[in-house]
Amino acid sequence: MEALELGKVFTNVIQSTGLANFTFPNIIMIVVCSFLIFLGIVKGFEPLLLIPIGFGGILANIPVAAIAEPGGFLWYIYDVGIRTGVFPLLIFMGIGAMTDFGPLIANPQLAFLGAAAQFGIFTTLIGAITLPGMDFSLKQAASIGIIGGADGPTAIFITSKLAPELMGAIAVAAYSYMAIVPIIQPPIMRFLTTRKERRIKMTQLRHVSKTEKILFSLVVLIICAILLPTATPLIGALMFGNLINECGRTARLAETAKNSMINIVTICLGLAVGSKLQASQFLSFQTIGILILGLVAFSIGTVAGLSMAKLMNRFSRRKINPLIGAAGVSAVPMAARVAGKVGLEEDPQNFLMMHAMGPNVSGVIGSAVAAGVLLAYFA
Repeated sequence: MEALELGKVFTNVIQSTGLANFTFPNIIMIVVCSFLIFLGIVKGFEPLLLIPIGFGGILANIPVAAIAEPGGFLWYIYDVGIRTGVFPLLIFMGIGAMTDFGPLIANPQLAFLGAAAQFGIFTTLIGAITLPGMDFSLKQAASIGIIGGADGPTAIFITSKLAPELMGAIAVAAYSYMAIVPIIQPPIMRFLTTRKERRIKMTQLRHVSKTEKILFSLVVLIICAILLPTATPLIGALMFGNLINECGRTARLAETAKNSMINIVTICLGLAVGSKLQASQFLSFQTIGILILGLVAFSIGTVAGLSMAKLMNRFSRRKINPLIGAAGVSAVPMAARVAGKVGLEEDPQNFLMMHAMGPNVSGVIGSAVAAGVLLAYFA
């Protein structure tokens, strides 16, 4: 009898181990998440995001632990920060505090490049609905389309409101494509521009006063509140962060927003997103479709920004280097750095980085506006 009881205890112990409960899908997802960590550490692709996402995904796929299930610590982080939409807004506040709107204010016409890059969002939305084999609802299609803005926080914010069941795939797609901007964009940039266009030198930007920057934050917020209230949370957080940085009276708040706060939120956001990489949710044909559509959306946004710059050159006396059109996607400041790097490869004396920040900042605002439009129609 004692031997029988001892045998049951031993069996229960064995069955409670992870080794006895691992499934093949769990192992696949752990490998995928390990690859995300590899990209962050070895390749340097958005390590601040891919490492927490990858590690959170590994934790979520450990059987029995139930870390990502109701009551687990990742579940609480997700519930508090992602489901409510708070984390993306805090990230936007930090981005606002770190971003200089001067290049856009100095050359307002660059806003058209940021606006054009959002074309990929709405094109992909239509594609997600109409393509055969892609059985997505309108809300799901809207969440997938926002990947084209190359703006992770906005993608998470929209998905948390419209299609939380797709959070894992959409977040990984959005941040993965942001991370590999230096790989995706240069071939498209070189294919769509001539060597002569890539060597165009732009005139030096004028000095933008502190007063102009303060007024810009307030005016943009007021216009947004009047015309598109649904975009106010994202635009408001962005402009508040910029205001406390530019006003000169709240240096401590600005430093907190762009350092301590954004770092803490980034850790929590990454782990929370990773918690949605559970094998049962992620491994599906639908996920593959999202990853493909996300790449298409990002590529179309890049093409649209480049094409708009080339079109504007037909009507403008002051020529625009089309390379900065690719920075219209809102991967700040990665896309601007890529535009500057490709320009320097053609001409070591052609410095485009600051010019590219104009459409890059415009792209951040544009993706937030696009998000507001989608929320207004589909929420």
